[in-house]
Amino acid sequence: MNILRHPIIIRNSIVPMLCSWFITVYAITLFPFVFIRDEGDEITITHETIHHHQYKETLVIGFLFLYVFDFVHGIIKYRSTNEAYFRIRFEQEAYDNDVYDDYLDRRERWSWMRYKV
Repeated sequence: MNILRHPIIIRNSIVPMLCSWFITVYAITLFPFVFIRDEGDEITITHETIHHHQYKETLVIGFLFLYVFDFVHGIIKYRSTNEAYFRIRFEQEAYDNDVYDDYLDRRERWSWMRYKV
């Protein structure tokens, strides 16, 4: 299995709890890993795998920079950490498409760029 193609999924992990500073984190992608609090389900795995692809497109550091930038921008704009989280471009793409089993097969590169904070 090529780690650049698929994430390494770590189930029953404490990492999401440790990352729950502003909102409760159930699962988190820290390239090339996906950490899930429990066994996870297909929607969660698809959601986090979408993030894995976003990480690759932005060469990892770009993802981290844009994620924080969008979050801070959202906090200033919406005055809500919860709203700011859901307005992050990467999260919008993942939430809009994590229910589609075939999304990763038909996903176009840079799809997250269609979204606005």
